[in-house]
Amino acid sequence: MTTHTRSHRGQPADAQPNSGEARLIDDPTRAAISQRLAQIGTQAKARAAAYSRTTAELWAEISGGLATGKMMRPALVILGYRAFGGRNEARAIDLGCAFELLHTALLIHDDVVDRDFVRRSEPTISARYRDQARAAGRSLAEAEHAGNSVAIIAGDLLINEAIKHAIKAAAGTDAEAAVEQAFFQGIEQAGAGELEDLLFSLGATPATTSEVLRMEQLKTAAYSFQLPLQAGALLAGASSSQADDLGTVGCQLGVAYQVIDDVLGTFGDPMRTGKSVESDLREFKSTILLALAAEQPEFAALLVEFRSGRIPAQQIREELTAQGAERFARQLAEQLCARATGSVAFLDLPDEAQALLRTCSHLILNRSR
Repeated sequence: MTTHTRSHRGQPADAQPNSGEARLIDDPTRAAISQRLAQIGTQAKARAAAYSRTTAELWAEISGGLATGKMMRPALVILGYRAFGGRNEARAIDLGCAFELLHTALLIHDDVVDRDFVRRSEPTISARYRDQARAAGRSLAEAEHAGNSVAIIAGDLLINEAIKHAIKAAAGTDAEAAVEQAFFQGIEQAGAGELEDLLFSLGATPATTSEVLRMEQLKTAAYSFQLPLQAGALLAGASSSQADDLGTVGCQLGVAYQVIDDVLGTFGDPMRTGKSVESDLREFKSTILLALAAEQPEFAALLVEFRSGRIPAQQIREELTAQGAERFARQLAEQLCARATGSVAFLDLPDEAQALLRTCSHLILNRSR
């Protein structure tokens, strides 16, 4: 993310793919998804206006960023749907929008958990309502509480909307129950991963590498990769075993995505990521970087000093660099992607699906935001 010209509130203009950039979704389908998301936001605002002016105003804040971004989750729903011959793309678009609404909700809640007031170089919903409270004369503590409270409400409204559209997408199909279960599983596992992430941050030492990878599978890989692919395939008529195989490929790609996210959270360019390189360290997040480095006793002792406030985050970052933590993390992401695209399940997929998933792997490993 950058601080350049913006196309919508909270979303950088350069989040839209460039004409020559590799992508997972064709322009007409992307436009249809964006249009549907904008329509969902407009309809929610109109419904709210009938009973609550303030809720309608909150929907206006939420809606500004709904129809923007990379649309990765809807793209993966469409990929799974097309891979198994789906013919009613209006349903697939609604299902893709449900995953995107869920993603937006989880980001808003995540900012509250992480005490972040900036995302994509822009003030979060928490920050905007915090600033309103400050302007009304509230103390900083009161204002931050108010802003975070509004953000929790906003996330809840989005989750409700996401569930409605997931149910609508699957209603009346042979796969209705299976699609709904896949979507609900995404919500449940994201919550479990967020909880583990928070509790790990309270520990005196980081979680182990295996614990972090499991947490990242729950928190990110499931709802962002595995289940969009799986749900799209099920909606198209794939068998449960076929959908599970596709989901397994997606899960490995999703963990790789989060590993790279950990790298960018400590070594990325804040002008691109829109996030401080000290945020993860400040919150003592159990990232794959800390987990790998903490296997060395000397670094583990250094973390105890950092946790007690006796050394700065910059010193931890320098030690991570010296230990080659970024290199090892990137190698791990490459291994996960190679395992995904070399699996039997992957090779059984249609050629078009294989090509798009290879594109996905490339985008993961080369992302800078």
